[in-house]
Amino acid sequence: MTVTVNGLDELKKLAGSDLGTSDWIEVTQDRIDTFADATGDHQWIHVDPERAAAGPFGAPIAHGYLTLSLFIPLFTELLDVQGVTTKVNYGLNKVRFPAPVKAGSRIRLAGRLAEVEEVPGGVQIVVDGTIEIDGGTKPAAVLQSLSRFYA
Repeated sequence: MTVTVNGLDELKKLAGSDLGTSDWIEVTQDRIDTFADATGDHQWIHVDPERAAAGPFGAPIAHGYLTLSLFIPLFTELLDVQGVTTKVNYGLNKVRFPAPVKAGSRIRLAGRLAEVEEVPGGVQIVVDGTIEIDGGTKPAAVLQSLSRFYA
C-alpha cells in the first residue's frame, strides 16, 4: 500500500516510519538480457542459461546493478510525495548484494524512511531499503538511498 503525503511538511512528519513492502516483481531472463544489452555486460553468469546452470549459482543470475536499478520503481509503490515541483535521486550511502537473484525469481522492496532533513529549497530523505527474494533466506540488496524533494 502506498503512503501518500502532500507537501514537505507532511513528508517531514514521516521521519522514522516504516513504509511497508512493495508488490513482488519477477526478474525474468528477458529482463536480464535486456539489461546486459543496455550496459554491455554480457558475462555468462547472466546471459548463458546452459553454462550458468553448471556454474556456482546453478542458474543465470541478475546483475547486481539490475537489482539496484529496480529500487526506484519498487520505491514508488511505497511513497508518493505530492505537492512538490521536483523529485531527484541524490545518490546512495551504502549498497550490498548479500544474495544473487536467479532468473525467474521474484523480488520486492521493504523500506523505512530513516531521515528527513531540510536542504535549500526542499528536503532530503534517507531510505533504508531491503530488496527481498521470494523464498530466500538472505536479501538480494541492502541499501541506503538519498532523494531530494523541492517545493
